[in-house]
Amino acid sequence: MIELNTVREHCRIDDDFRGDDALLEIYTGAAKRYVEKWTRRKLYKTNADPGFADDPDALLLDDDIRVAMLLLTGHWYANREAVSPASANTVPLAVEALLQPYRIYGV
Repeated sequence: MIELNTVREHCRIDDDFRGDDALLEIYTGAAKRYVEKWTRRKLYKTNADPGFADDPDALLLDDDIRVAMLLLTGHWYANREAVSPASANTVPLAVEALLQPYRIYGV
C-alpha cells in the first residue's frame, strides 16, 4: 500500500542495501492491518479501488494514515522486540493521535 522506497527512505536505509526488503514488506502489511483494526475501517489506496464506493466507512490512504503507517513500520524495524530498554512504549504515541480522528467508536 505504501511504496517500498518510501518505507526505506523513512527508515533511513541505504539504497544499496536490500537485505531487509522482505521484512519491511511484512511490517508494512502489519501496519495496514493495525490501522484497519484500530480504526475499525477498511483502508483503500484510492477511491477507485474495488469496494470503496459501496463501503460507507471507507478509509482513504491520506497523509495522516500514511505517516501513522510509516511510524509503525519504522518503530517495528528499529525495535525488533515488543519493547526496547530505551522505551517502554510498544507503539509510538503519535500513531494513535494521527488515527484517532478516523476511528469508529462502537457501542
